[in-house]
Amino acid sequence: MSKRFTTALALLAFAGLAVAAGPALQGEIKTQPTNWHAIIMFLIFVTLTMGITYWAAGRTKSTADFYTAGGGITGFQNGLAIAGDYMSAATLLGLTAMTFSRGYDAYIYMMAFFAGWPIILFLMAERLRNLGRFTFSDITSYRLDPSVRTMAALSSLVVVIFYLIAQMVGAGQLIKLLFGLEYNYAIFAVGILMMVYVTVGGMVATTWVQIIKACLLLFGGTLVLILGFSQFGFSLTTLLEKAQAVHKQGASLMAPGSLLSDPVTALSLGLGLMFGTAGLPHILMRFFTVGNAKEARKSVLYASGFVGFFFNVIFLMGLVAILLVGQNPEYFEGGDIKGALIGGGNMVAMHLAHAVGGNMLLGFLAAVAFATILAVVSGLALAGASAIAHDIYARVIRKGECTDKEEIKVSRMATIALGILAIILGIAFEKQNIAFMVGLAFGVAAAANFPVLILSMYWKGLTTRGALWGGYGGVISAVLFVVFSKAVWVDVLHNAAPLFPYTQPALFAMPIAFFLAYVFSVSDSSARAAKERDAFEDQYVRAQTGFGASGASH
Repeated sequence: MSKRFTTALALLAFAGLAVAAGPALQGEIKTQPTNWHAIIMFLIFVTLTMGITYWAAGRTKSTADFYTAGGGITGFQNGLAIAGDYMSAATLLGLTAMTFSRGYDAYIYMMAFFAGWPIILFLMAERLRNLGRFTFSDITSYRLDPSVRTMAALSSLVVVIFYLIAQMVGAGQLIKLLFGLEYNYAIFAVGILMMVYVTVGGMVATTWVQIIKACLLLFGGTLVLILGFSQFGFSLTTLLEKAQAVHKQGASLMAPGSLLSDPVTALSLGLGLMFGTAGLPHILMRFFTVGNAKEARKSVLYASGFVGFFFNVIFLMGLVAILLVGQNPEYFEGGDIKGALIGGGNMVAMHLAHAVGGNMLLGFLAAVAFATILAVVSGLALAGASAIAHDIYARVIRKGECTDKEEIKVSRMATIALGILAIILGIAFEKQNIAFMVGLAFGVAAAANFPVLILSMYWKGLTTRGALWGGYGGVISAVLFVVFSKAVWVDVLHNAAPLFPYTQPALFAMPIAFFLAYVFSVSDSSARAAKERDAFEDQYVRAQTGFGASGASH
């Protein structure tokens, strides 16, 4: 099947789904009427990105092209793409809604998300680019045994799969609310488009999808804010005074609230979001798409600027929504502002778009929200496929003795398998509370990926035995802490009381990972361990200078 035909087929398939779906769900309480503005705008986005995918297919000849766009992405472009990878629909909808309901607590939450970027900028970006080739497993296994690569790949897959499920379920629920399409249609549409973007266009297509989506999201959010903020004379003082006057929290709207009522959970959440960001495989993978360490640092700087700007935009959007949405009976069931928001609590940003720009702006922002999910799942799928094809198949099973063509073929097969799995799990988990999956993804990233990654970069004493104990210990402890918490043990498994009293694992699982890595490294007196410690000097030179960075690590 030609790439041109594959692209056209996927576009026609989604158009068919968009036309066919919708009317059957009109009677459900929380499903919105079919939003043709949003569907048409989204089809324009899909048409544009499919054209980019076709163009990218002609540029994807080697594994370097497929995984890292041949290292030809500039720092500015990569910064936009990283921001596009990081700013999910949950950022736009969830944090706006959190500001609307809880005020300053939402800003604390945003700061926890944002705090990971300085760590990546000052501690990791340069060494990531100089030591790695396609995945962060290249770095953890640089001077250690290939078995470390297997461990890193498996923990990456855990993060990717749970994050992917959360995004897929979110996509189904979001499209059900915003577009009026049936849940299962939305799941299939996202899964199919994700598979086409990644299998046909690789990292080149995925990067440009993320760049376009980031620009649309930044533009759409800023436009909604300007139109809303202008109604208060662009005066933050006026906005805050009026918001506090009508909000149920009153003067405490802009004071820390329930997030800090349990300091242990708050600290654990902050650590998980901060260090989890620095351990997310689809974010780390982006640093190998630029030409050198200087461009890698620029990437983080630009990404930090875009993400930080957007966090402030959505915080102000939430405050504006308190007045323009929260005081407008049109957006509440039964026309009573004391009732529930139409479509659910996460519809605040969409209602605000309608309040300031009518159906056209609502349709645009809804289409951007769907595009956001597509960009994020594409990045996740590529990270998962690279863990399977590059780390496990090419480096562990074939021990580096496979051609680029073979590796790309396996990667495409892995992408299709991940896409099918994501569709199946997305449908299976439709009715479940998926909050614990996101917590698990960040918890595993913070407790398994980050400790081994940062130690392999900076600590001469790390050995294979220590890395394996630390990595597996971090994965297992993070998973167990989440399973035994109220989010799973009580809410999902319906037990009477949780075995673990907190909902966030990072504060407890991260020290376990570091402790195990340290103890089992310093107690390792084997000949292999001595060689691994001696090899650190060579690694240090490459990390600082980038000399030899274009070659593969073992």
